[in-house]
Amino acid sequence: MLSNLPFVYKMTVQQGNIITEPMVNQVQLGMNREQVRYLLGTPLLTDMFHTNRWDYIYTIRRGHQPTESKRLTLWFEEDQLVSIEGFAQPDPAAALAALEQETVVVEVPDWRDDRGIISRTLNAVGVETAE
Repeated sequence: MLSNLPFVYKMTVQQGNIITEPMVNQVQLGMNREQVRYLLGTPLLTDMFHTNRWDYIYTIRRGHQPTESKRLTLWFEEDQLVSIEGFAQPDPAAALAALEQETVVVEVPDWRDDRGIISRTLNAVGVETAE
């Protein structure tokens, strides 16, 4: 009864696998189980009676807000991914666009001033040092 009062702190509770749309976009039909496990992590639920089905479930309850739930179900046949059901479907074009956006080119100068402080000070006042 007291926990429903607005001034009572309620902790954020997360459970399950955090699965985002960019992660799902990298998954492709025809991948084997190890490739899918590498991209999405170990599934939260694996049914011993239906070994061809993996369920990824994620729930979060933030304070006094209602619980949010996301579910993703993957179906395999002969160790190949054949079907994806759930909150998101793979979009290979979005995965390629995200990969292109993540590319960063950094220019690195070739020369680095490794002289000591005394050599730099003498050069600053005009005294040449022999190296």
